[in-house]
Amino acid sequence: MNFQKIRLAPGLYFVATPIGTARDITLRALDVLASAEMIAAEDTRSLRRLMEIHGVPLEGRRILAYHDHSGAGARGKILEALEQGQSVAYASEAGMPLIADPGYDLGRQAAEAGYSVTCAPGPSAVLTALTLAGLPTDAFFFAGFLPNASGARRTRIEALRNVPGTLVFYESPKRVAGCLADLADVLGGDRQAALCRELTKKFEETRRGTLAELAAAYLGATVKGEVVLLVDRAHSQTVKESDVEEALKRALETHSVRDAADLVSEMFSLPRRPIYQKALKLGKG
Repeated sequence: MNFQKIRLAPGLYFVATPIGTARDITLRALDVLASAEMIAAEDTRSLRRLMEIHGVPLEGRRILAYHDHSGAGARGKILEALEQGQSVAYASEAGMPLIADPGYDLGRQAAEAGYSVTCAPGPSAVLTALTLAGLPTDAFFFAGFLPNASGARRTRIEALRNVPGTLVFYESPKRVAGCLADLADVLGGDRQAALCRELTKKFEETRRGTLAELAAAYLGATVKGEVVLLVDRAHSQTVKESDVEEALKRALETHSVRDAADLVSEMFSLPRRPIYQKALKLGKG
């Protein structure tokens, strides 16, 4: 036994669980699971199994199912337990609670009602994938799951085109090929990307390349396991001063200074103010 049964203060305790390898759970997470007066879980069977592996006894406690289909009713029972001054542990199915997980409303309502809300942190597929992908990690944007339908998916991808950080997505293995194809079409096939699969498990795999290369590699392929897709940010192209000036001269032949500046700044994805100043000088010349 590696856990300690401790006296927990009343409140809601979010508990992170392993994303694959059972031994990745933290000792504090085991302490909370062993000690909480009430336990809730996104997947009751997987949490029960995890507790069995680590020798954490239920001791007569029932694990309450809290997921997308039971949320409202189960949330009421948890808030009632908090009102009675109990300690409640909520565990996600895998990884950090609330990250692509149904616990958001629970945490928000518990906090708004004035109850203590804290977390026993642990593994996260997002951060693990960022560590392995070989892409910049100074800034990233987690976009969760993209829409199933290609049209809606492409619209969502387009909205993320200019996010100044690495994009991170969760994806179903059945939709990986279609998702990669849409990412390549919308963002450009030359963007660097990575696909991480089965993180921390026996068949862990990370494949790196351009979006075009990955889309071609997974076209028609059978993919198994949990998947995280990562895409590098857009990198602005170097624009020659002479090209900007020539474009402004052409635009000024048929447009006002203001309209020419708007047109050229949009054309080269450059800030409008310096373009406008240059257009003023050229217009006077």
